[in-house]
Amino acid sequence: MKKKLGDRRDGTRLKSGGFEKIWNCLKSKRSENEVHMLKEIDVTELKKYYDDKKKDDEKLTYFHLFATAISKVMYNKPLLNRFVINGRKYARNDVTLSFVAKTEFTDNAGELFTVLKIDKNDTVSSISKKIFGDVKKIRNNEGSKTDNFMDSLRIFPKFIIKIIVMVIRFLDNHDLLPKDLTDGSIYHSSVLLSNLGSIHCDGIYHNLTNFGTNSIVVTIGEIKEVVKVIDGEFKKRYVCQFGITLDERIADGVYFAKCVNLLEYILNNPSLLEDRVDDKVDIVKDK
Repeated sequence: MKKKLGDRRDGTRLKSGGFEKIWNCLKSKRSENEVHMLKEIDVTELKKYYDDKKKDDEKLTYFHLFATAISKVMYNKPLLNRFVINGRKYARNDVTLSFVAKTEFTDNAGELFTVLKIDKNDTVSSISKKIFGDVKKIRNNEGSKTDNFMDSLRIFPKFIIKIIVMVIRFLDNHDLLPKDLTDGSIYHSSVLLSNLGSIHCDGIYHNLTNFGTNSIVVTIGEIKEVVKVIDGEFKKRYVCQFGITLDERIADGVYFAKCVNLLEYILNNPSLLEDRVDDKVDIVKDK
């Protein structure tokens, strides 16, 4: 796609109405436009699917399944893949998921950024391989250029770092940051994921940052066994709590609600994860 005047390297400029322009002046920071929710989703069917697939693929994790489900939502609901920067709204060119991984499971272990580009023909199998490959690099202490750049700044005194950060913000607002830095930055991804289930925590509220272009943060809690009353009977179910934070400027509340419903539907029909992430998903209600 040819870049037009006003476009960024990572996004296409969208027209804004008068209300949006005024709103962006009144509440210009992303942190001022946060909406967030905690959603408990029944993942009983997903657990059955995982237990079955794990027999043939020992590298598969729940995080891989959740990442694929969220990718399918992003492709089915493209308005989610927008961002606002410097008072202007853009449609992001690529779907990218990011997360922070520790080099080791110790208190003092370092953390490195990982950003995955999700292609339209990806499935749970290919996304699982991408995540596993990137985590393996992290365990081998192979940081990205973004990690290496930030690590290099620690030699400077605080007042110098403040000046550098001011320059970086200016360059980012005007799409002048080097591509090597933004490609590996979690703050320039479509969705930032935090897998809290791996440390036995529930989903939590996580703030957005005013730097970069990231508009969505999702925290994934631990899968827990509960007992629910269904059709007058006590039944064992498995649930997972999701903390979702979005920039309300990228779409409206009705659209967001439909996106959450779609995520829940996909997790309750996990065979959909084997389809391409760009395959259209229609919610079929039980009769």
